[in-house]
Amino acid sequence: MTATSLVPVSTHRPLALLGVPFDGAATIGWPGARYAPDEVRRNLDWMKMRVEDGHIYWIDRDEVVPFSADRLRDAGDAAVVPHDLMATLAEVRSRVTGIAADGTVPVVVGGDDSILFPAVAGVHDACEGAVAVVHFDAHLDLTDGNPRQGRYSQSSGMRRALELERVDPRQCVQVGTRNFNFPSSKEFIDRVGLTEIPAARVLADGVPAAIAVIERVTGGAERLFVAVDVDVLDPAYAPGVGWQEPGGLTSRQLLDFLVALARRADGWSFNEVNPMTDSRSQTSILAANLIFQVAVASGL
Repeated sequence: MTATSLVPVSTHRPLALLGVPFDGAATIGWPGARYAPDEVRRNLDWMKMRVEDGHIYWIDRDEVVPFSADRLRDAGDAAVVPHDLMATLAEVRSRVTGIAADGTVPVVVGGDDSILFPAVAGVHDACEGAVAVVHFDAHLDLTDGNPRQGRYSQSSGMRRALELERVDPRQCVQVGTRNFNFPSSKEFIDRVGLTEIPAARVLADGVPAAIAVIERVTGGAERLFVAVDVDVLDPAYAPGVGWQEPGGLTSRQLLDFLVALARRADGWSFNEVNPMTDSRSQTSILAANLIFQVAVASGL
């Protein structure tokens, strides 16, 4: 697809939540992310009830800040096709394009992380200019393809996104990655110039230092997409995911990252929340908080 419109950059665009209840590409790990959109919505209602007369008290900043009823609207769910991965990816891409072309910031809530690709692609199709991607994830998701998963899976979403015409890997960053992965992925990272900020580096250097790297790498792009696989967090904070990796970010660190990026982001995805492996809705509640903080911060 080619760009359909030039969406103006604005720090005060409304956000629209698009649910993608699909985990058909979760061919490894634990399925169950199809149930996440409804759970995240249910927990978002808990935060919305604190709005009074168009304002909310942001305790972290000790400020009463504006939050109107239309700041974060619900765009419903994409019409996923449970037995057809490619049809589902095309539907998500089309829905995201429509939301972004209307001047609204899409907030895609999956679903497994195959949804990363059509979420980025939808913003790419709706906007002109280079699109940088900041990808928070425990895993690289750079698999080109294999017999078990094919070319479009929960393990290849970032690889497919980096192939889009106006997504330059040299303007993209992966944050929170850790432990072990394929040597072929390391070869790809070095070849295309993708920037890695592993979880160990965030823990050693701190969030402000990592944000400085993100700003430097993505600063030349006209658009910014922020993709969050919730397993970027340590399992102590987010047990309900598709696969757990020890040694991850804290919930406070991820909140600080997302708030710092909120006013600039042209699109978001929050994937791999898995109510089937969660503990008393801990991860769904956390994901709802991430989204709500982004909605509040982006309107300031």
